[in-house]
Amino acid sequence: MLTIKEWAEEDRPREKLLLKGAVALSNAELLAILIGSGNAEESAVQVAQHILRAANHNLYDLGKMTIAQLTANFKGIGEAKAATIAAAMELARRRALSEAPARDSIGNSRDAYLIFYALLCDLPHEELWVATLNRNNKVISKVKISQGGISQTAVDVRLILKASIDTLASGLVLCHNHPSGNLRPSREDDRLTERVKETAKLMEITLLDHIILSATGYYSYADEGKI
Repeated sequence: MLTIKEWAEEDRPREKLLLKGAVALSNAELLAILIGSGNAEESAVQVAQHILRAANHNLYDLGKMTIAQLTANFKGIGEAKAATIAAAMELARRRALSEAPARDSIGNSRDAYLIFYALLCDLPHEELWVATLNRNNKVISKVKISQGGISQTAVDVRLILKASIDTLASGLVLCHNHPSGNLRPSREDDRLTERVKETAKLMEITLLDHIILSATGYYSYADEGKI
């Protein structure tokens, strides 16, 4: 019988999770990752299968098992492994009781301005951020792309696209601050906006706006018809 280490790499639970994501794993494989190792006769997956069978393949029943029951009934499960299972079950219970946080939505330039205002309004240097959005214009993430001096910041467009691709975004909004308070976009701001717009389009991602803000107001490329 092959040990887990002798399995093809894509079939090992931990490697499979890293390669395909947790959703691709069975309950036994996920449980095997928690317990880490099996015993002299069985792999971690086989031990996990025994535990699940005893719980009628029901995670609710598994969550009701005590540490004493786990250590007494399954070879290779000591207190440390049993505690890990109990902790994971408790986290799952608490997650089920929690509400998903409401996501910010960007429907216009003012929404974008307000989302970034607290992050950028008082800074003595320039920073460029990107908000990645889903198809409903809900904010998935806010990522700082670069930080510069008083009057400019160097920007790598590839980092902007990476932030968008990593979050499977459909749209994005750029925002940077002008510490001087002058909201007029520079030529470099214009060039950056055009480069991001055209490059993102190749990835079927839409640049919805580029906001320049200060402590007293903001400039929107979308409002000015420059997107």
